[in-house]
Order: sequence, then structure tokens, then C-alpha cells
Amino acid sequence: MHRVVVTGLGPVSGIGIGVDEFTDGLRRGRSAAAPITSFDASGFPHRYAGEVPAFRPAEVLRRLRVDQWGRSALLAAAAARLAATDADLPLPLADPGRAGAVIGTTSGESTVVEQLVADLVAGGYPSMSARSLRQAPAERLAYAVSAELGLGGESVTLTTACSASNYAIGYAYDLLHTGEADVMVAGGADSVCRWAHAGFFRLGALTERQCRPFDRDRSGILTGEGGAALVLETLEHARARGARIYAEVLGHGLNCDAHHMVAPNEDSIAACMRLALDNAGIKPVDVDYVSTHGTGTPANDLCEARAIRAVFGDRVPPVSSIKSMLGHTMGAASGFGAIATTLAIRHGFLPPTINWENPDPELPWIDPVPNVARPATVRVAQNNGFAFGGNNAITIFGAIR
Repeated sequence: MHRVVVTGLGPVSGIGIGVDEFTDGLRRGRSAAAPITSFDASGFPHRYAGEVPAFRPAEVLRRLRVDQWGRSALLAAAAARLAATDADLPLPLADPGRAGAVIGTTSGESTVVEQLVADLVAGGYPSMSARSLRQAPAERLAYAVSAELGLGGESVTLTTACSASNYAIGYAYDLLHTGEADVMVAGGADSVCRWAHAGFFRLGALTERQCRPFDRDRSGILTGEGGAALVLETLEHARARGARIYAEVLGHGLNCDAHHMVAPNEDSIAACMRLALDNAGIKPVDVDYVSTHGTGTPANDLCEARAIRAVFGDRVPPVSSIKSMLGHTMGAASGFGAIATTLAIRHGFLPPTINWENPDPELPWIDPVPNVARPATVRVAQNNGFAFGGNNAITIFGAIR
């Protein structure tokens, strides 16, 4: 069995594109929340989201033709290109069949599908664009990464919604850990789209302008978008090429409670944490920081906080939610959490939970790192990802030994 390490990071986010900008955004507690421009949101009472207006795919991509791909695929491919550049990955690889891509998503190319439906309603089937039809399949997200980087190994898109990036990291970890691959690009991507915004509004889960996880007065999520990618390698492969190593992937845990379509389940979340810790070969006392799912909804934050207390007991480490800055980037969310966790280990700081004003008396054990990043020695960190349908996925990262 092989140890697995992180050698490259590729964030495309509303608080920064690329490692340096993203790190600065985390340290400063920058917010991506702004009026929606991706679609006409004038009919919605809530019209804010965490978009990436600075994204210019043609400035990042080297092999893909921008006009042939949907926005989510472009976000995934751009994140992968940034991660590969950050890793100083020698492309094309000597053995591309030993390298692959696993990308998670919630909505896939929903913006493309929405346009196709509008065309169908307006003019029938003849009006539907053949190019848009080619762009629509969700599996093209991973294919875009493989095509952009010239990877010949497994190319898989996982659609386990808001925990999908952690599923992708876990899938990639298993391939590397067992020696089936040398290099994997893992993460997630999603675009701000009308149906997700409408869906969360109808569920009563959408806040107006500020996401405030773990605050007494939290009222919901902000939808968001972005691409998050990590280059993962076996330790032997990374050392053989002299790569810089950010952190080690110690393990992961996956489960599904199948309890309710949208309501989280405290016992199942706690069980997933224990699975991840056991897989990583560590104990709760070893964890210095938890990057939470932290959506900012009353039910989710309470359930997650109680599960953390059930696992960590009286020694609950500091936690924070970067969704307070990015919005909920759906399938990319736990990918951004993994990047933030890796940066916390590498640079010795805890990302803040911004917009936090009032402690919740139901969560007295939670230290949310309120509003300001905090210097800290982070040797082991846990990254939580949960999704509708009870799909839970947790990854564990540690300082390289």
C-alpha cells in the first residue's frame, strides 16, 4: 500500500483564482457574495450568490476550445490546469495511463440544460443547438480535465451532490493507495444556475445576503460556484520527481444513512467521522481543526455540531466554514474545503467563519474561528462533506512526516 500526498492545488473561486489569491482570500476573510449575474434573478426575493466573475477560461486553458464546453466543465478543467501548474507536473506524463481524473458535481451542466429547455419551449426540437446537446452530459466534467491535461487513466464524474468532491478525493486516494495509479486529479465543479437557486429558495434554505454558519441568527445558504482541484500522487512518485508536498491524505470515510431526502442525520454523520478517523489510523484527540460542511442553515449546523461533539467529546477542536466566504459551491464545496485544509496545514492558520456575530446557546462547544483567520499549528485536519440523500464523505489530511 502506498502513501498519498497533495502536490498541487487549483482553486477557481469567488475569493480568488489560483493558490496565492485563494490563500489571501481565506486569510482576509473575503466574501464572494454579490448580486447574481448568471441569470435574471429579478423574480426572486433573494438575489445574491457567490459567483466567479473574474473567471476567464481562455486565459487558463491550453488545450480545450472554450466554445465546445459548458461552464462547469471549464471550471473543472481550469482548476485542474492550475493544480497541475502548481504541482509542476511534467506534462505530457511519461505514462499517461497511470494518471486520471475524478470530478464531483451536483448540477453538472445545468446552465446548458436550462438553455436547451428554453430553446425547446420557444421553437421545438429543431431549435435545440447541437453544440449545446454535446455539452450537456455531466460526465464531460472529468473528460474535460483528462483532455486538458492529457490523462489516459480513469476519468470519472461523481454526482453525489454536495459531498461529491470528497467522494472524488476518496476514490482517487483508493486508486493511488492500492497502486493502480501514480497521479490523480480530484475535486469538483458547479455553476450558479436558476434551478438550484429556485430549489433552495423553495426549501426555505436560502438566505438573503450573508451566510453565517454557526451563528445564532443563521438563516440559510447562498448558492455559489467554482472549480476545485487537487493533484494527488503516491509519495514515491512525488519524491522521485522532486515535487513539493503540501500535505498527506491520511484517509477518508463514506456512508449513507438514506434517512431523508434533505434532512441530515446526526448519528450517521458521527459514524462517518469515526470511519474516516479509523481509516486514517488516528484518534479524535489527534485532530487540530475541522473544516465543516457548515451550510448556515439552522438544521444542518446544529446536526453537524452535535455529531462533532459526539465524536470529539469534551475536546472539540476549532471549526470553521468557508461557505461563509464562498457561498455553497455544491459539488465543489468539499474540494474547496480540502484545499483550505491543506493550506491550513502548510501555512499554519485557520480560515475564519465570517459574518459571525452571536454565539448559539445550543452550540456552546463550537469555536467557529469567528471573522478573523487565526495562526495555528495544524498537524491533522478533518474535512467534512454532506449531501442530500444522506451521502456523507469525510477526508483527513496531515502534515507530511
